[in-house]
Amino acid sequence: MVLASIHRPGVLEGVRAAYRLDPQHVRQLRNAIYKRGVALDEAVARLPSPARTQLADDIALTSLDLVDRRDSQLDGATKLILRNRADLALESVVLRLQSGRNSVCVSSQVGCAAACRFCATGQMGMARNLRVEEILEQVARAGQILRTEGRRLRNVVFMGMGEPMHNRAAVEEAVARLIDPAWFALSPKHVLISTVGIVDELRRFVERFPEVQIAVSLHTARQEIRERLMPLAAHTSLGELRRALVAIQRARRRPTMLEYLLLDDVNDTPADLDALLAYCRDLDVHINLIPFNPIDSAPALRPSTPARQADFTRGLKEAGLRVTTRFSLGQDIAAACGQLVRHAPRTSRVGPR
Repeated sequence: MVLASIHRPGVLEGVRAAYRLDPQHVRQLRNAIYKRGVALDEAVARLPSPARTQLADDIALTSLDLVDRRDSQLDGATKLILRNRADLALESVVLRLQSGRNSVCVSSQVGCAAACRFCATGQMGMARNLRVEEILEQVARAGQILRTEGRRLRNVVFMGMGEPMHNRAAVEEAVARLIDPAWFALSPKHVLISTVGIVDELRRFVERFPEVQIAVSLHTARQEIRERLMPLAAHTSLGELRRALVAIQRARRRPTMLEYLLLDDVNDTPADLDALLAYCRDLDVHINLIPFNPIDSAPALRPSTPARQADFTRGLKEAGLRVTTRFSLGQDIAAACGQLVRHAPRTSRVGPR
């Protein structure tokens, strides 16, 4: 019996039924892998001999191979370059914050069709949606790495490669496993989905997971600039997006994060600030200001100056809005916001470490 991936929903249950394993042994295996970050081989080795023998061949098969690991010399970021069975490379990032909120930034697609000008992933085109097991394996691998350091995975953010709402079915099933007490057992408040705002798909997602955190990539409250930066914005007006935010706010009864990438003389002027303040009036939102990480494919874009960033932040706070400025990790390994791109070698170079 050969299985594509132990992380695929239903696989462990199928193994148990096929081999008539003790359900307790399956629970032990699942808890070790997903809740405690134990590597597959080690988790199997802990099982009683008959179960260990029967399972060894099947669960050795995973969805992704580790091609390369790059550790930042500046901060607590680790980029994993992975390759799936279709020989497509993808990236995820392990983030270790001083607060102890260890996170993994996962990809939901190989590439991205949103084509945002400020994002390296968007400039590489779209290759394929990731399957549920390919998303979950990124999380499991991050848990394994953190366990070897005496840490535990606390947060999962869908801010890697891809637009999650373009792969909503797989993302929803992955999220269901992340918050399932029998799987990863994460709090919904510790799972975050970042989207450019695919309105209909986002509403469906929120209807199923009202407690999961949502971040909408706004980046400007001026339609013409948003269309210039984000081609998909031509299909969804800011007014339509705002109506969706109001509906989401009613369903969730908690703040929605608005992501705003500060770009010099593009969206950081006093006129841009006024437009954003007007857009946010009567919305329950938390503004997440993001410093721009330069990418080769957008040489004309520059980060806002420190003075302009300070003025923008002050204007938002004086208007009573909640504001956070994101600190990007992993800039020296091209793992920061907007820098993930498929550029891995085709042959596997390293194993887990």
